[in-house]
Amino acid sequence: MGKKKVVVEESGSEEGSLSGRLGEFGSAVMQIAEEKGISKERVLEVVEAALAAAYKKDYGKRGQVIRASFDEVTKDASFFLVKEVVDETTREFVEETEETDSSEQVTANSKKVKEVKEIDEATSLASDGDEERLPRFNPERDMLIAEAKKLKKGIKLGETIELPLESHDEFGRVAAQTAKQVIIQRIREAERETMFEEYKEKEGQVVSGIVQRVEGRNVFVDLGKSVGILFPSEQTEGENYRVGQHLKVFLVRVESDTKGPGLLLSRVHPEMVRHLFSLEVPEIFTGTVEIKAIAREAGSRTKIAVFSAEEGVDPIGSCVGQKGTRVQSIIDELGGEKIDIIEWKEDPAKFISAALSPAKVLSVELFPEEKRALVTVPQDQLSLAIGKRGQNVRLAAKLTGFKIDVTSGEPAVVAEVPAEEAVDLETAEAEKE
Repeated sequence: MGKKKVVVEESGSEEGSLSGRLGEFGSAVMQIAEEKGISKERVLEVVEAALAAAYKKDYGKRGQVIRASFDEVTKDASFFLVKEVVDETTREFVEETEETDSSEQVTANSKKVKEVKEIDEATSLASDGDEERLPRFNPERDMLIAEAKKLKKGIKLGETIELPLESHDEFGRVAAQTAKQVIIQRIREAERETMFEEYKEKEGQVVSGIVQRVEGRNVFVDLGKSVGILFPSEQTEGENYRVGQHLKVFLVRVESDTKGPGLLLSRVHPEMVRHLFSLEVPEIFTGTVEIKAIAREAGSRTKIAVFSAEEGVDPIGSCVGQKGTRVQSIIDELGGEKIDIIEWKEDPAKFISAALSPAKVLSVELFPEEKRALVTVPQDQLSLAIGKRGQNVRLAAKLTGFKIDVTSGEPAVVAEVPAEEAVDLETAEAEKE
């Protein structure tokens, strides 16, 4: 990483141009990439990688690193042999014996090679220290620094040097097939990266999609360029999804995957309510009205606390809209989920009192060290303050961050609700006694 490149220019070297088909080839790849939304720079990388692979297949040698440079104006390509500048400190030099291409000799020596390898491994394990062996010097991809300095003065160890190769304008069928595979693979990779970057920017936002298919309890939503998944744990209880249904979902997380970006969706995330209000209420979108806190039990009820620092702006009225049109559209999107909108107060006692609406509160006694509040309500308001199965007081506790004890002022009934737990009237009464 971070290696510098040095291109050696050979004076007087003649570089032939590739045939006109290369221009057609480059244009075709450009067109495909434009359709898939891939950047121009990435397209050139794909073209050059394909040309380098084809050149190596027909005219290169094993172990060589070949780079192609494609000129999009002239539609010509130049090829270079890339070598790394090395010395004795970075490579292991081994005397080479006379090689042979005889398959019989290779087969006969395979057993000996295996035995030598086992001996080398045993010796390596037995030797003192954990020093790793250096890579073996390969003349096809390595060049000694003394030799490199003859070609380029000032070149340093670890840099790469590029030697111009003879250009060719004809490639065989196998080389063309190799180039094709490289193009297909690189285009897919580039497409996945482009989609990942695009959806990564939308992470934490509400997006629209169409239900593509339902497999078991998993729902797959088509978001345009990719498909996201809605797991059972992220589905609103009681909601039914059908193929072709238009749906707004919260994009929780985008993960990189070999088959494309993994899009994890949700219909129960509290932040979904915030973004829906941002879409429906211009004052929230512009920042005039701010959502300070959200407590949600998806499919049933949500409480949100809103605040505005500007005089003359009613934060609750802005969210409700004329005749309740704004909040009603959000309720419809959430499948009839009830939404309580309260005004955020800096004073915890006033905030807790407002959070327990629609119940009326007589008094609030705070215990800041315990993050607890004792709330007194009229006897006829006790069940309303607690709510069905303790939902109202539970959401108020989540919204304010206080553990709330609700009492009517009479010792007969007390309800205690921790900030993150369901209400348990019997336990609360026992603890109070």
